[in-house]
Amino acid sequence: MTTTSPLNDEHVALGATLVPFAGWSMPLRYSSDLAEHQAVRTAAGLFDLSHMGELHLDGPDAGAALDYALVGNLTALAVGRARYTMIVAEDGGIIDDLIVYRLADESYLVVANASNVAVVAQELAERLDGFDAALTDRSLETALIAVQGPAAAALVVGLTDPAAADAVRDLKYYASTPAVVGGVEALVARTGYTGEDGFELFVPAAAAPGLWRTILAAGQPHGLVPAGLAARDSLRLEAGMPLYGNELDRTTAPHDAGLGRVVKLDKPGPFVGRDALASRAHANPSRVLVGLVGSGRRAARHGYPVVMSTADDAVTIGQVTSGAPSPTLGVPVAMAYVSPEVSAPDTELAVDIRGRREPVRVVALPFYRRSES
Repeated sequence: MTTTSPLNDEHVALGATLVPFAGWSMPLRYSSDLAEHQAVRTAAGLFDLSHMGELHLDGPDAGAALDYALVGNLTALAVGRARYTMIVAEDGGIIDDLIVYRLADESYLVVANASNVAVVAQELAERLDGFDAALTDRSLETALIAVQGPAAAALVVGLTDPAAADAVRDLKYYASTPAVVGGVEALVARTGYTGEDGFELFVPAAAAPGLWRTILAAGQPHGLVPAGLAARDSLRLEAGMPLYGNELDRTTAPHDAGLGRVVKLDKPGPFVGRDALASRAHANPSRVLVGLVGSGRRAARHGYPVVMSTADDAVTIGQVTSGAPSPTLGVPVAMAYVSPEVSAPDTELAVDIRGRREPVRVVALPFYRRSES
C-alpha cells in the first residue's frame, strides 16, 4: 500500500513526476533536476517532506529515556534546540539517524527517516520500559514543508505573524520555535538537508495545502520553485550529508561514517550500544568515508567499486555509496567507503564505471559549503 502526502493534489497540479519512495508517493521533480537544484543554491526551493516520521515522547522521564535509547545526551538539550543523533543496535550498527527537538521540559520530538519510522517507533517503545514516558506516532497527522536557500529567511519571516517574526528571524541553526506562518500554526525549525540556510515547518496535515500555496505565491518574487527528491539528493550530496541506506545502515557504526562525535560516551548512565561503540571509538577503522571528485564526465553511482588508479588488476579497495554530477561544482562527485591507507586527501584512485576505470581524487567532505556572508 502506498501512502500519499497531504500535498499530493498540489504536486499533481504542478505537473510533478511522482515516484514510489519508502512506501510513499512523492515528487521526484517538477521541471528539471538542474533548475530545482540551482534555485535552492541561488534563491529558494520548496520541499514536501511529509514522508518523514514524527514521534513524540512526553513525560517526566522522556529525556532520560532518550538518553538510554539513543547515542546522544538529550537531557542536556535546551528547550527550543535540536540535535542530530542516532539509534543503534547493541552491536553499534545504525538503525536510523534522527533529529531530536526538545519542545518543553518533558516533551521531545524525534524525526525519523520514512523508511525507518516503524522500526524506530518499535525500538523506542521497547526501550521505554521502566521509564515514565509515553510515545505517540503523529507521522500521518503531521505535514513537513521545507523552505531552503539564501532567500528562505526573508520569505519565511515575511509570512510569519508579527508576534513571532523576531523569534523566527533570530533562530539559531538547529533550533525551533512555535509560530503562525501563513496563517497556520507551525513548529518552525532552522534545520534542513541541502547545505543552505532554511526552515522546516511542522504543521497539521489538513493545513498543509493552503500553506504550500501561500509559500509558493509569496516566494515567486524571491525566485522560489518547488523542488523534488532528485534535487534534494544532489544538494545533500554536495553538502556531504549522509543518507540512510547509502552511507548509513545496520552494518555501519557512527565512527565508520566519521560521525563518532554524535556518540556521547561520557553521558551518565548506560545506553543501548554503548559497549560496542566504546570499543569502536579507540579502534583503527577498517574503512573510512571519503569524498571523491572525478576528472572526467562520467559520474560514479551507488555500489560502484573503487580501485587503485595505477594497478593493472582491479582489486576493490572501496565502494561508492552516493554519486552524481555536481551542478554547483561542474564535476562528478561521490562519497565512498575506502581502506584507511588510501583515504588521505589528494590520493589518486579510480572508480570502475561499467568496466571502465575513471580517475578520481580523494577530498575532504563536504564538497560544497555555503558562504556565511
